[in-house]
Amino acid sequence: MGDLGEYRRKRDPKRTPEPVPGPDVLPTGNDDTFVIQEHHARRLHWDVRLERGGVLVSWAVPKGLPAVPGDIRLAVHTEDHPMEYAAFEGDIPKGEYGGGRMFIWDRGRYETIKWSDREVQVVLNGARIKGRYTFFRSGRADKDWMVRRSDPPQEPDREPLPEVLEPMLAVAGTLPPAAQDENWAYEFKWDGVRALARVEGGRLRLHARKGNDITARYPELRLLGEELGSTEVWLDGEIVALVDGRPSFYALQHRIHADGERAVRRAAADTPITYLVFDVLHLDGRSCLELPYAERRRLLEGLSLAGPNWHTSPSYPGEGAAVAEAAREQRLEGVIAKRLTSRYHPGRRSPDWIKIAEIRPVEVIVGGWRPGEGRREDTLGSLMIGIPTEDGLRYVGQVGTGFTDEVLRSLTASLRAHERKTSPFVNEVPRDRAKGAHWVEPTMVGEVEFLNWTSDGRLRAPRWRGLRTDKEPRDVEIMELPDGR
Repeated sequence: MGDLGEYRRKRDPKRTPEPVPGPDVLPTGNDDTFVIQEHHARRLHWDVRLERGGVLVSWAVPKGLPAVPGDIRLAVHTEDHPMEYAAFEGDIPKGEYGGGRMFIWDRGRYETIKWSDREVQVVLNGARIKGRYTFFRSGRADKDWMVRRSDPPQEPDREPLPEVLEPMLAVAGTLPPAAQDENWAYEFKWDGVRALARVEGGRLRLHARKGNDITARYPELRLLGEELGSTEVWLDGEIVALVDGRPSFYALQHRIHADGERAVRRAAADTPITYLVFDVLHLDGRSCLELPYAERRRLLEGLSLAGPNWHTSPSYPGEGAAVAEAAREQRLEGVIAKRLTSRYHPGRRSPDWIKIAEIRPVEVIVGGWRPGEGRREDTLGSLMIGIPTEDGLRYVGQVGTGFTDEVLRSLTASLRAHERKTSPFVNEVPRDRAKGAHWVEPTMVGEVEFLNWTSDGRLRAPRWRGLRTDKEPRDVEIMELPDGR
């Protein structure tokens, strides 16, 4: 028979809605009931409980039961729970043992294959979980257990969640003709940083466009993983910082460059971010890459992503002109047109996605700098910038506005560490511009906005928007520059 002594010691029936039975004789049953409860405590986990000897023998599984045969996950053996707990759902008050929201994730019957002090092997038959699982001791302490999926899943074509995926990229262009509107959906082009999110076992991992892990930089998005719970998914979206209701890449710089836990906490308090999700690439054992855009949107909207720091980015089928006008009125960066029948091409730039800019941002590569004067005599005065072409890196002008004092200091230090003796540009820099310039290795990617192109192939009135630490020079799109260059 089980023992509820430890369970009772940890709970005060006056302070928690959990069932706390008196020290009466334990009920008897058929030892064939199980329940799995999703427990949003200090750390999200799933409580797996098996009826045995009048109690529910329990394990806390941080990432949920494994779906892949042979996969092993941590399972912490906890105190026995009363049989009444098999029906419990509710909010355990904060400050109490196990405080947090709990609800029933699955329940049903199970068959015992083996039951000993060191190994428990059962076949679960629930609404969501079906299969053989083995719980086994992994250490000396009574709580040290693991759990393994011991048979093939009921879904033989289930695909494990990929460890890495790359984002699909758009080409620059114009709105599709109005006569073809019904073949396209339109989304706003957000002025932020591209981020792919991998969620497994309630844990979220964020990846920048070039694959580096940026999870620690945006701690508020951890709750998105917990909200998705047992859903296994890859999401694609954009992280933005909103100022007066509009995305500001300038404001986002405070988050992009925050380094270290303390700096990240300060930046998060000063500059909140929002993750705008616009695609789903893999969902609960199924790749979505081959699905048409319209079907992926249906799956994405079915996830109902709406939280304090995340939302589903809106999509408007057949509304190209209206969405472009709205972007213009709201002074947004532009519009993305996506073909409704298009699949997702990881790591590729495809004409099935077209970016239509309302303002004129452009990614540039820094090739040099000119010293500042007056108040800026100890830092750079302007950056010498170029754009990659088929012939190489072409000089397109210099930018001297849009910098904060902090950015000036950090950029100047980085530039001095990468100086070289010759110009990295394939075209000749005008003599008056080259005089006194410091050339650098073309490794730094930035973004500027500008009014238009001059007749000689220069950017008119460029303004610095920030470094693109999520991109390498090879990621910057090769361009055909205007005539007269």
